[in-house]
Amino acid sequence: MTTSLTLVRRIRARPAIVFDALTTADGVSAWWGPDDLPVILAEIDARVGGSFRVRFKTLDGQEHEVCGEYLEVAPPHRVAMTWRYVFGGEPEEFGRVSRIECDLAPIAGGTELTFTHADLKNEASLASHEQGWTGSMTKLVGRLGQL
Repeated sequence: MTTSLTLVRRIRARPAIVFDALTTADGVSAWWGPDDLPVILAEIDARVGGSFRVRFKTLDGQEHEVCGEYLEVAPPHRVAMTWRYVFGGEPEEFGRVSRIECDLAPIAGGTELTFTHADLKNEASLASHEQGWTGSMTKLVGRLGQL
């Protein structure tokens, strides 16, 4: 059985600006990782078939690195990619591939971001990812502005 997590955020920025935050090294470096620590590495090739690699640290001193492949890149409305831990992360997810989908819809004053992390192994992994992505989304909204 797999499970998925969906988070919705209303952001005070145009979809193109939010899209850049999701698909550029500078953008990703500003918000990935649940804690208020800098991203250590962000390599982004945001095109269908392109890849990404991001390494970040958490307050407990652990480093986590993820990588994946872009499956859909439709500026400024949608990004979908695979997600796999290189090291760190939820132990039960190591060696597995899950999927991330980001849908951006224009709304009055900004963008509604619907973020889904699908194909997580179980409820424990879901809870861990919910905590991590909630922290990351807080940083993204803080950077771009909340509606």
